[in-house]
Amino acid sequence: MVAIPEADRLAATGSVLTAAGFTVHSASDGGTLAVELERNHAAVVLLDPRMIDGILWEGTPVLLLVDLTDDIDLARLEPQGVADYVSRDASAQELVYRVETLIARARERRRLRAHAEFLRESLRNVSAAIRGTNSPQQMAGHLVRGFGKSLGADHVWFTTFQDSRVPRITAQWCKPGLSALPDGLGSYEEAARGLATSLWSEADVLAVADHQAEPTSPLTEGLQGWSGLTDARSSVVVPVGDGESALGIVWIAQLDTPHEWTRAEIALIQHVAGNLAHSLIQGHLISAQVQVLQQLRELDKAKTDFLATVNHELRTPLTSITAYLDMIRDGAGGPVPAGIESMMEVISRNSDRLRRLIEDMLTVSQQDGSGNLHLKQVELGQVLRIVVAALRPLAEARNVVILGADSHEDVKVQADEAQLEQVFTNIVANAIKFTPDGGRISISVMLDPAGDGSQSAVVRVADTGVGIPEQEIAQVFTRFYRASNASSAAVPGSGLGLAIAYDIVRRHNGSLEMKSSLGAGTTVSVYLPVAGPQE
Repeated sequence: MVAIPEADRLAATGSVLTAAGFTVHSASDGGTLAVELERNHAAVVLLDPRMIDGILWEGTPVLLLVDLTDDIDLARLEPQGVADYVSRDASAQELVYRVETLIARARERRRLRAHAEFLRESLRNVSAAIRGTNSPQQMAGHLVRGFGKSLGADHVWFTTFQDSRVPRITAQWCKPGLSALPDGLGSYEEAARGLATSLWSEADVLAVADHQAEPTSPLTEGLQGWSGLTDARSSVVVPVGDGESALGIVWIAQLDTPHEWTRAEIALIQHVAGNLAHSLIQGHLISAQVQVLQQLRELDKAKTDFLATVNHELRTPLTSITAYLDMIRDGAGGPVPAGIESMMEVISRNSDRLRRLIEDMLTVSQQDGSGNLHLKQVELGQVLRIVVAALRPLAEARNVVILGADSHEDVKVQADEAQLEQVFTNIVANAIKFTPDGGRISISVMLDPAGDGSQSAVVRVADTGVGIPEQEIAQVFTRFYRASNASSAAVPGSGLGLAIAYDIVRRHNGSLEMKSSLGAGTTVSVYLPVAGPQE
């Protein structure tokens, strides 16, 4: 596009460019210039300074045709697209040369922009791939392959150093037909670590555009000697680090041609290396956590298997003991002397304790598995009456009164009746055990409407027992945990009763709460959804 007010000069300039093989559009005023620019995409605009105002060039380079005797402020004109200027009396050869130079520069700028955008998009995909896996080896593979293909490199090699934050891994990529590099750094590792740490501390990389021009660089003497790539022409070393030290090092090499590593390339390489460091550390932590979790699962399974085995092995001799005890009491071995009867009572009582302990351990073993709840409509008052009837002899032996067992309203819930019976048996038995002679236990049942329209049934068991230290209340639902005052008073127990009750209630989507004061007693509240556990 040529824009000159004088017709003869406009025609002459157009002729010179046409003869040089260009397609020329002309304008002698601002209006015509605007129309022509709208219609045609110009590679270069040759412009008289008098026509520069009011035109949007949108990136098209402008060659200003100036009178060298005029005072032209090119700095002011540069934002308006002026890329160069030439005398309006310049020779045809110079004019054509200037136009060709501007076109070549514009083409190179477009190529660089396109390459930078391609590189940015490619390495963005590399970063996404790195973040998309927890496998450190896969991360390293994405890095070297992505760098190699995006940068057109011949070799890309990455390794981590010995460091507790990351696993020890090595990965490399090379163009088809090229030999692989050594797997490890060998004797060069300490030097490589020192180089990487130095670069990391300075937030820098070591880039060599042409090894033939810099034969004594540390990169040439070190990495080339280690790798055997004595003919590498250009390369760049990038540290991979976190905090104050380097975790590893990346080496990218070109074998045949020099390569001027641009700031855009270096910045993108450093960005991806930073993503790799973060992902490696996170992946290493996750892998360690997964490994610990797997070990815990194996230990838990071993514990469950052990409990099941112990239950079986204990139940068999206990059955034999109780059977022979019953036979002796029935007179199978003849009359029982009076003094022996009290001894047999001790044996019987402790056999019952051992049986309950075995049953509790079996319950724990089954709850660790995938046991299902057998749900049906359950009347809580009836369950509590059965529980109290079974435990009343124990309460009477300790001179403890149980109140409220027979005066409950008809509250029904969707639940597993057998398991609820175990919940209330454990809670009431606990209350009896920790209530001194002459004490009492109160049981109540009521409906508790929730704010969302649903209803819960609440069963409260309150005793006048010894109570529990406040700081220990949160721990009493933990398996095998016993309150300090229970242990010091030598009250027998396994520490499983409340833990089993808590687990059963939780599986019903309910909750179990406890309030207690030392010397004043304990209240245990069981909340159960009337509609039963929901998925």
